[in-house]
Amino acid sequence: MSVTTPAGFVAAAGAVGIKAGGAADFAVVATADGRPVSAAGVFTANLARAAPVQVSQEHLQATGGRAAAVVVTSGNANAATGSEGRAAAAGLCRAVAEGIGADSAAVLVCQTGLIGVPFPFDAVAGRIGAVVARRGADPQDGAAAARAILTTDTFPKEVVVEGPGFTIGAMAKGAAMLAPNLATMLAVLTTDAQVAPADLHRTLVQAVGPTFNALTVDGCTSTNDTVVMLASGLAGPADMGTFGRALEDACGQLAYLMASDAEGSTKVFRVRVTGAASDADAHRAARQVAGSLLVKCSLNGADPYWGRVVSELGSAGVAFDLDRVAVSYGGVTVCSGGVGVAHDETEVRAHMAGQDVEILCDLGLGPGVGAVLGTDLGHGYIDENRTTS
Repeated sequence: MSVTTPAGFVAAAGAVGIKAGGAADFAVVATADGRPVSAAGVFTANLARAAPVQVSQEHLQATGGRAAAVVVTSGNANAATGSEGRAAAAGLCRAVAEGIGADSAAVLVCQTGLIGVPFPFDAVAGRIGAVVARRGADPQDGAAAARAILTTDTFPKEVVVEGPGFTIGAMAKGAAMLAPNLATMLAVLTTDAQVAPADLHRTLVQAVGPTFNALTVDGCTSTNDTVVMLASGLAGPADMGTFGRALEDACGQLAYLMASDAEGSTKVFRVRVTGAASDADAHRAARQVAGSLLVKCSLNGADPYWGRVVSELGSAGVAFDLDRVAVSYGGVTVCSGGVGVAHDETEVRAHMAGQDVEILCDLGLGPGVGAVLGTDLGHGYIDENRTTS
């Protein structure tokens, strides 16, 4: 149950020679008839944008927000590869377009892997057609596509959300360099709802804000981060409020799956800040806590060291009064009025021992609220990233 679940979409996956040993490294999600439909994309804020990001943005602009397919490759980011890299990304779009009978501008491209390594387009080009020809609407086709896009991930990330009269299907990859804006992450979403391109883009941007853009693993923003969505329209018009909530649900589930699979992590934690002077202050304070290496280490050791949390809140650059601050773990208050208070230590220890930890911080100043999803810092993260990966 994934990107092929909504009506009108097919997928395929296979090995084209990017990864060694014949591992699957190529996926395509396309409309069943090869015709362009409403499409939208949200891309990395990193100014070192990878070639596929540049090409996809150009294609969406050229078509007025319409696309017939998304091609995703793994094993090579095709970032910092110059004009040859842009030519390779465009070549992938042309090869897929030929296979589905569409114009190359109607194909978007996402790539993930090592930065600064030339993409071997000439070596893989001849193998693309055979993979694209295998596309189908079976759930297994969607599942194969979700597996083919993985890099350091340990499991595929797939989500389906059923709305009233429409369906949203999605797949994503991401296990590190997860930080705003967007989180190295790629996500492809499909829906059979009928949504105009401008409305699809607006709704996607709104859904990304509290989900992918409220996720951090290591504070690093990738060169390739991309979220794209295609809408076949076969289910007819949808109420945009309902559709927006369903889309945010899908993105939120994907964000959690990415956090739970972050390199070397053992816990997912959500920092909720209330009582801030504004929502912007609350979000900034939550991100300061979620991104703190000291807090992450405490989480890894299941240690409810609230002093580190308070310290980060005080250095977040937001309105702050230590005498008003309260901190709780799993609903148990451990700090109130800026000082430690008696609490049930057994209950706190039990909460900290779980995989999902909730940290609530009340600044006691105003109506602002915000939340950020993060992960602990484990030995495995350093093992994975102490060399080129």
